[in-house]
Amino acid sequence: MRPSGRQPDQMRAVTLERNVSPKAEGSCLVSFGGTRVYVTATVETTLPSWRRGSGLGWVTAEYGMLPRSTDTRTRREAAAGKQSGRTQEIQRLIGRSLRAVVDMEALGENQITLDCDVLEADGGTRTAAITGAYVAMADAIGWLKARSLTRGEPLRDSVAAISCGIYRGTPVLDLDYVEDVEAHTDANFVLTGSGKFVEIQGTAEQEPFSREELEQLMSLAEKGIADLTILQKAALA
Repeated sequence: MRPSGRQPDQMRAVTLERNVSPKAEGSCLVSFGGTRVYVTATVETTLPSWRRGSGLGWVTAEYGMLPRSTDTRTRREAAAGKQSGRTQEIQRLIGRSLRAVVDMEALGENQITLDCDVLEADGGTRTAAITGAYVAMADAIGWLKARSLTRGEPLRDSVAAISCGIYRGTPVLDLDYVEDVEAHTDANFVLTGSGKFVEIQGTAEQEPFSREELEQLMSLAEKGIADLTILQKAALA
């Protein structure tokens, strides 16, 4: 039995609250159980120097955790003077995941920056951030299209992410913090709405996992992403 009482293939309650920021071009407050991430999408016409004049747009992301999003206070990285390796790795993952479903030529010479701020952390902050960032990005692209600032349809597909793991010998979907700490294997899956894989991150925390177990985790992830895709579509309807 999982600590939360969920079935192995059962996700936590997921909500996607759209347009939570009156100032940003797109925004979403995403919740996976006790994990909550506030995402804003900002449209800018200024591109990185290496991208200017190419006729292509760009999508990037930043990620951070508020000091009391965890059980004990996490020091602000700005106060430390540098980002941790974990933060850099996560925000790069978010950026890669979102760029996978955007036609940069259709986006035109515009940049969309997704700021993902973790309000409450209870496992799966990166996967929640990706799932909510897609909703915020879709609204930012809608903002651009309404002003005729794109060259066609920039969105090629949707994208979402979910964690899976092997907890006490059983493959399970959507790990919360308690499970994540104890899991023998921890994996994150990023998939498009059409079911294509964008990224797989998997680590054996204790015992190495087999190909059969990996396939079980992949099947769980596909089920979870299908459910998240439905929720994203409903939020954007």
